[in-house]
Amino acid sequence: MKTIQLFLFILLSLCWTGCQKENQDQVATEPVAQTDPLPSWNDVASKKAIVDFVTKTTTEGSAGFIPVTDRIACFDNDGTLWSEQPMYFQLAFALDQVKVMAPQHPEWKNKQPFKALLEGDLRTALAGGEKALVEIIMVTHSGMTTEAFEKSVSDWVATAVHPKTGKHYNEMIFQPMIELLNYLRANGYKTFIVSGGGVDFMRPWVEQAYGIPRDQVVGSSIKVKYEVKEDGTPQIIKLPELNFIDDKEGKPVGIHQYIGKRPVFAAGNSDGDYAMLQWTTTATGYPRFGMIVHHTDSVREWAYDRASHIGKLEKGLDDAAKYNWQLVDMKSDWKKVYPFND
Repeated sequence: MKTIQLFLFILLSLCWTGCQKENQDQVATEPVAQTDPLPSWNDVASKKAIVDFVTKTTTEGSAGFIPVTDRIACFDNDGTLWSEQPMYFQLAFALDQVKVMAPQHPEWKNKQPFKALLEGDLRTALAGGEKALVEIIMVTHSGMTTEAFEKSVSDWVATAVHPKTGKHYNEMIFQPMIELLNYLRANGYKTFIVSGGGVDFMRPWVEQAYGIPRDQVVGSSIKVKYEVKEDGTPQIIKLPELNFIDDKEGKPVGIHQYIGKRPVFAAGNSDGDYAMLQWTTTATGYPRFGMIVHHTDSVREWAYDRASHIGKLEKGLDDAAKYNWQLVDMKSDWKKVYPFND
């Protein structure tokens, strides 16, 4: 139980409120010519730094040239590729799933935290703290086949909308970051997600949203087991037991275990990404690039950093200059935030 509670603390921060491969292998060693590879970025220092890095690392003969096989770029997801306020979107999914599953659990009408959730009283539901969240996650993320869980995620992504924007959650992706992912891939980089979020939660929708295949997603996970039903059908069942936490110091570990190469480019937005950025940018040999998305736009998105209960950014701000990490100021560096913004 303690490991599940730790997983919840890190993952949810106790919130209260092949043709593609063929093309990649054939990428020329010269950088791809584009009129403006990052049109949603203003002409500021962060954009110039990105373009300069890609140019020098993909120009054959350059002192900073990196072979295609070593062009590995890792991106956090929550707060880096899509929004994460007022609660992590995976928690929003879990809360919504309680309502979907309620008809099969009539006992929830009189059992907390489910009773409060079904009555729309989120504050009371989460007043139980870790214990309440443990119950909610255990019910919504385990005790089912991996196929059944994936369907529940896909159905939610297709129907659920964010309370502030009224948009589907997978529409609240950052247009400038999509352009960055595309720019890197066009120049021979292989892009990975390395997130504290659940890997099974992300896999169903990330390829359509970001162009990142599901096998290039590293995330937190719970244990699974293989079993064969009485009719001879094999299946994999999700268990209410922690397998791996891909957050903070776990991110370099996850990269090593699942990718097998140290990245040369890493992007995050919070102190949960500090170790990944540190591990990436302190390596010798190739040039390295570390980037932090700083949420400074209270109008188009949210403004938060040091005092936030989600996506807290303190140590990263303090040490960005020390490690030469590029701070991306969302308000001043991005012409638009979401694909649907004017």
